[in-house]
Amino acid sequence: MFELPADLPPALVPLAWLVGTWQGAGVIGYPTMQEQQFGQQVVFGHHGADYLTYSSTLWALDAEGVPGAVITAETGYWRPVMGNEVEALIVQPGGVVEVYVGEITTARIELRTDVVTHTLTADEHKAGHRLYGLVQGDLLYAYDKAALEQPMSPYASARLRRVSAEQQLDDPQPAGERPSRFDLPDVAPRA
Repeated sequence: MFELPADLPPALVPLAWLVGTWQGAGVIGYPTMQEQQFGQQVVFGHHGADYLTYSSTLWALDAEGVPGAVITAETGYWRPVMGNEVEALIVQPGGVVEVYVGEITTARIELRTDVVTHTLTADEHKAGHRLYGLVQGDLLYAYDKAALEQPMSPYASARLRRVSAEQQLDDPQPAGERPSRFDLPDVAPRA
C-alpha cells in the first residue's frame, strides 16, 4: 500500500504515487534494432523542493531473467505546473535531452516532447511520447519515439513493482550490485 510521504511538498501531491523505487522487466525494440527483454530500476525521489528527481537504468536480460550489460540509463526532473500539467526534463547518456510537457490524471501521466536537443555526436532524435499509469499497484509505462529517420514508433514498455528502500540499487552500480534476476515480462516481444 502506498503512503503519502510526510515531507512531500504540497505541489508534488499530484505526482506522489510515483515516489519510490520501482523494479521490473519489459521489452525494448525499434525498427533499427533487435527487440529484447530488459530489467529496469526507476527511482522517483524528492529533496523537499517542488520537483521530483528521476533516474532509470535498463539491463539486458537472458532467457532466465539474469541481467547482463546496461542497455541505457536516464536521469532527470519532473515538476507539476498549473493545475494538472507536468513538465519533465530527461537526459540520456548518448547525448539526447528531452523536455516533456503533459497532463496528470489521477494515476496516469501522458507526456509529449516540447523540445528535443542533442549533442553533435548523438544519434538523431526528433520526438518522444511517454505514458505512465498505476495499474493494480504496479507502474506501467510505454515510450514511443521518432528517431534515426523513423516515424513515431514503439520503443520500450515495462511493468514495474514498487520495492522497499533496502532493495534499491545504488547508481551507478558496480558489476556486483545489479539484481541477480528479474521476473520476465508477461508479454512476448512484439513481432
